[in-house]
Amino acid sequence: MSEPIAFGKTGLEVSQLGIGTAALGDLKLSETEADHILRGALDAGISLIDTARSYGVAEARVGRIIAGRRNKIVLSTKVGYGIPGEPDWTGSCVTKGVEAALRAMRTDWIDIVHLHSCPVQTLQQRGVVESLHRAQQMGKIRVAAYSGDNEALDWAISSGAFGSVQFSLNPVDQRSIDRALPVATRRGMGILTKRSLGNAPWMDTSEPVEPDRKTYWDRFKRMRLENGGMSWAELFLRFALATSGVHCVLFGARTLAHLNECTQAASRGPLPKDLHAAIRAAFHVNDANWNGVV
Repeated sequence: MSEPIAFGKTGLEVSQLGIGTAALGDLKLSETEADHILRGALDAGISLIDTARSYGVAEARVGRIIAGRRNKIVLSTKVGYGIPGEPDWTGSCVTKGVEAALRAMRTDWIDIVHLHSCPVQTLQQRGVVESLHRAQQMGKIRVAAYSGDNEALDWAISSGAFGSVQFSLNPVDQRSIDRALPVATRRGMGILTKRSLGNAPWMDTSEPVEPDRKTYWDRFKRMRLENGGMSWAELFLRFALATSGVHCVLFGARTLAHLNECTQAASRGPLPKDLHAAIRAAFHVNDANWNGVV
């Protein structure tokens, strides 16, 4: 793993690869399996762990694993919903979501806290963003952030209310490269990218049912990409790593073997410039209002 890099102007430093923990929130995955994946990520030099309130038991599992090495980890989570007795997307819900995350992860502070995929109208509601800023002023979080895509992402970047953003980016989801990424970079924001593997559309032998998987599957078939002799997972991951301006690329893993496959692929560095350019061109040629998949 390469040396940590500056996360925009936030004052944080991050590894160029980060582990997303949606899969680790599934109780079908044992505690032992979750331990192996998270510890394997940290042992491989990954310093950023990204989780969310909606990821089941993921926050609790993360909290248990990071005990004793908190100062070496950049911890990222997402809030805004799911607090018993509180309406979603209110200032109180955001405040209590931060408190719940602190308890679940057994920490005194969280490095990055995102408002999670809410629309522009929610971001503009009185008290929502302000509650995140209050938590920041109190030292409970270091960076107020937004995770999402398209119009809401554009608003979040232009608002000046956030220090970092997280959005979808992979060979079949490139809208953010042309629209959001340049503006966020000029503003010195920290930039995390999600969905780097694009729900692995190469693994679906027939049209998926889930809307997000179907979208990526349709695009993948239409673009007719060449993988340059590498695995599709490697191509997708190294594409994101090769995209200028991105500080940290998130990926998820359900097994230690998959984690190792991804970290080994990343160790081979960004895609060659000509292959990256060919994938960019294939997206532009086929683009039919292909917005980011939230």
